[in-house]
Amino acid sequence: MEQIQNFLPFILMFVVLYFFMIRPQQKRAKTEKEFENALKVGDKIITKSGLHGKIAEVADQTVVLETMAGKLKMERSAISMEMSAKLNPTLAVK
Repeated sequence: MEQIQNFLPFILMFVVLYFFMIRPQQKRAKTEKEFENALKVGDKIITKSGLHGKIAEVADQTVVLETMAGKLKMERSAISMEMSAKLNPTLAVK
């Protein structure tokens, strides 16, 4: 019984750490993945570096972005979910 009491603070710390740090990060990663998979040709997006454009082509891991300067090939993960959702509310993932 005394051994359990000695480990109780560590167990409690892990539970708090899980619910306040690990779980929200997992949910965020899941919604970002859903956002990346929902991208389609014609969507107006903003990249994490601030480039604005429209998706011209979609591949497995990349997209071709049509900008004022021409076409750029980028990773899907380089697209900002928050900024793109503000620009185009239909992209918002619930």
